[in-house]
Amino acid sequence: MELKILFEDKHLIAVVKPYGVLSQGNEKTKSICNDIAEYLKKKGEKGEVFVLHRLDKTTGGVIVFAKTKEASAKMSALIQSGEFHKVYYAVVEGKLSRNTGALGDLLYHDKAKNKTYVVKRERKGVKEAKLCYVSHGESIYNDKEVTKVEVLLLTGRTHQIRVQFASRKHPLVGDRKYGSSINSKEIALWSREINFKHPMTNEFVKITAEPENGVFDVF
Repeated sequence: MELKILFEDKHLIAVVKPYGVLSQGNEKTKSICNDIAEYLKKKGEKGEVFVLHRLDKTTGGVIVFAKTKEASAKMSALIQSGEFHKVYYAVVEGKLSRNTGALGDLLYHDKAKNKTYVVKRERKGVKEAKLCYVSHGESIYNDKEVTKVEVLLLTGRTHQIRVQFASRKHPLVGDRKYGSSINSKEIALWSREINFKHPMTNEFVKITAEPENGVFDVF
């Protein structure tokens, strides 16, 4: 698979992760991490790749990796401090009651089922989840009304965007796990933008990629 490189310097590399590909796997499992390592080795570099964040196999778009231990440590600190900003595009079922909004929930991820649930009380394993969204209009997909939303993640919980919209009766198109009734080849979720202040150069970095086909084409 040919890598779509969006940004690269001696510290970091950002690429487009296609739908259906793992962010990270082992030597026998195809992953974007392994593809980057192979690419770097062909360039004569060490081929070390440090995972900073992940995208679900069913999610495509911008993903960033570190190429050195120092960059990895500093980027991880940046992420923990909330200075690593991730913007997604999603297509949800139905029409939202508000064009802009903020969603806040308590989420519990069941690792055995690989599914996240909205819960009412704090307990072990429950984490707070927050996001903001803006609607980019409605359209018709497979004879049903859908809405395109731009989402700014304020926290990074497993399946966060998927479950927060689904719990409000607006599941993402194609997301059968969380109640979608619309057939789609992929779940309509795309990592559109990542921006941050580069911890090694102090430069502002903004990396973007447009969705690749699918349900996003109806807008």
